[in-house]
Amino acid sequence: MTTTAFDTEEDLTVLGGPVRLYRAGSTGPPVLLLHGAMLDTAHGIWHDVVPVLATDHQVLVIDMPRHGASRPWSGWLGDAFYRRFLPALLDELGLDDVAIMGLSMGGGAGMRFALEHPERVRALIAVNPGGLDRKRPYHLLTWLMLRVPGLLRGSTWVMARFPGYVRSSLIPSLAAGEDTAGFARIIAGVQEEARDKERFGERAMDDWQIDWYGPLRTRFGGIEELRGLRVPTLWVHGDDDPLISHDEMAAAHAATPGSRFETVARAGHLLPYDQPEKLGELAREFLAEA
Repeated sequence: MTTTAFDTEEDLTVLGGPVRLYRAGSTGPPVLLLHGAMLDTAHGIWHDVVPVLATDHQVLVIDMPRHGASRPWSGWLGDAFYRRFLPALLDELGLDDVAIMGLSMGGGAGMRFALEHPERVRALIAVNPGGLDRKRPYHLLTWLMLRVPGLLRGSTWVMARFPGYVRSSLIPSLAAGEDTAGFARIIAGVQEEARDKERFGERAMDDWQIDWYGPLRTRFGGIEELRGLRVPTLWVHGDDDPLISHDEMAAAHAATPGSRFETVARAGHLLPYDQPEKLGELAREFLAEA
């Protein structure tokens, strides 16, 4: 049985597709949490962050489309989709504006929403966000691999049928490895998500990730755009993150007017698993100031 940090859950329809919404906390301003790509879910990555935030915020958390209970979806869910999806989600929730905290893909999508609709974002907390740099290591090779027919669906098939592979792949991504608090729950959740991705015929990577990669440079985003980010912004980086470098995050902070930058020790890319209480307290402190 899935353990929950949430008080209630409900099913919405946004842009014609299903979205599972979870709520926690009954007082204070609303904050929307957006998780990352691949095997992330609301129940997984935010499980231990939500109770900290819910002490003085109305916490809204969704399973992103094609994750958790937000299935099935058809069509291409890339950058253009999320630029329409997030305004439509707020409209469905009856919110003029909201604070947003996003991890990885969720941080990148939230960042781009804040750039385009600053009037709807009270504050932005970007945790190891995607979409910062114009060129990645092994960029051309990665772009070519993403276009190998059947590769990403085949990867989903492998993850679904070999749960030990998912487990062994996740352990190095956690700062404390198997000693991470809630490790058994985390592993069970990502293995269940792998099976669901295979059951619904989904690729191992999200369309947003694939969409981001062009052959020689990324197709959208870039640190230079952040000079136009006009909302209170907190950049949070896991000190051991192998995917997003400290230099990238520092450059994003330097480009963003009036932003704040925090580095969290003993944390990698999956920072909400590694240091949930620290992240929750950083978020509460920043949102109180913002």
